[in-house]
Amino acid sequence: MVQSKHRSRLPMLQPAVVHVRRSYAEGRSGQIHLATAYPSGGGFDERVPIVCLHQAGGSNRCFAPALRELGRDRSVYAVDLPGHGSSDLSGSRITIGELAGAVGDFLDSLRLRSADVIGYELGAAIATELAIARPQQVRRLILWGAAVYSVQERNTLTAQSRMGWREDGSDVVEQWRHEMEQRAAEVPIAALIDVWSDRLLAGAAAAKAYAAFVEYPAGERLPLVKQQTLVLKLKDQFGDYAPRVRSSLPNGTLLDVPEHGSGFMSAAALRFAAIVREFFDR
Repeated sequence: MVQSKHRSRLPMLQPAVVHVRRSYAEGRSGQIHLATAYPSGGGFDERVPIVCLHQAGGSNRCFAPALRELGRDRSVYAVDLPGHGSSDLSGSRITIGELAGAVGDFLDSLRLRSADVIGYELGAAIATELAIARPQQVRRLILWGAAVYSVQERNTLTAQSRMGWREDGSDVVEQWRHEMEQRAAEVPIAALIDVWSDRLLAGAAAAKAYAAFVEYPAGERLPLVKQQTLVLKLKDQFGDYAPRVRSSLPNGTLLDVPEHGSGFMSAAALRFAAIVREFFDR
């Protein structure tokens, strides 16, 4: 029997082409800046899209390390919250309700029927309000840095948030040293510089947003969230609050990630994306 010299060749699977773009959308506070990641097919006919909400004084760069990985089979929208990054802020008052309303305007502008939401710190509070206000639109949540404060803890943090800026910049130096002391070895210094440049860019809005986060009555609002919610417990300043958050949620799950801290996404973007994908793809 003569064998053909030419074997049939199966087509090689090509890695997904992921497009990462920046754009603007209109909202109640003005223009909202965002980073978007989506597969070559557009993402709209793929898995449920993800909306990412950052911390007080942050920007959508917080999620940049994981965007391309998450965008392999869905659309991902990382938003600059009003007054942060390159997004506008109308007026001087910042509340969780107003911020959630602005993000809701953005969701409406995209005409999304369903979305999964990731919220970090301030973003976790906003994600909570979105889930309560839009139970048919928000499908699942991942909360990192959420907190249920006691009265004493809230009073202490509120007093600290009202200290304001010092003209000699010594407050910035002190906070930078504290951040450096807390930085895990695997977190690159460039990531910390990005965090600080975002915080300085946000200016007074950062302090106001953080105060809104501290004052947010999470213990009263979290029980109203009916969606499946994953609470991340990391080795950071919010780790001790994660069990409280989980116990406040009717449908919450706690995931302990003790090997990572505040620079999680910068240090281990693929690990973060794997956690997100496992929970949202169920």
